[in-house]
Amino acid sequence: MKVNVVGTSGSGKSTMARQLAQKLAVPYIEMDKLYWQPGWQGTHGDEFLLKVTQALADAAEGWVLDGNYNRTKAIKWREVDWVIWLDYGFFRTLWQVTRRTLLRAWQETELWPDTGNRESIYRAFFNRRESIIWWMLTSYRRNRRKYLAEMQDACNGHIRFIRLRSPAETALFLASLP
Repeated sequence: MKVNVVGTSGSGKSTMARQLAQKLAVPYIEMDKLYWQPGWQGTHGDEFLLKVTQALADAAEGWVLDGNYNRTKAIKWREVDWVIWLDYGFFRTLWQVTRRTLLRAWQETELWPDTGNRESIYRAFFNRRESIIWWMLTSYRRNRRKYLAEMQDACNGHIRFIRLRSPAETALFLASLP
């Protein structure tokens, strides 16, 4: 089984993807871990695409991948079986991303091993350019339009789209899997 969990930042993609990978007994691949380097430097261009391609090839029998990263769609959706879209309400997603960011900043949690990248109150609330909360606020509607269109696109006919609208639906979905 090959699955891509998508949704707006703060929707719970990583948490759900880890749970799903454990349930399906396949590797969990975190796209942010592939992208972010030390000092909040992103991996750009072909190097990022190569990292994604290699991670998927290493887990050829099956995987659960979390993340949107539109430029990787041709790679990750080529063989994907399911795209699970966490489409929670705006205020629910805003609450989740704010709570998560504050908790990480308070605990000084390193987000990806050996990067030194940590959330901060300044970054979250006073630096629009680098704020995950601001990113959620500005990308929420755009992501909804994008995934609604992807579900209707005939080019994606090989993909089973699963749209989960609440944490309760997500829990029921996970519980329904063998």
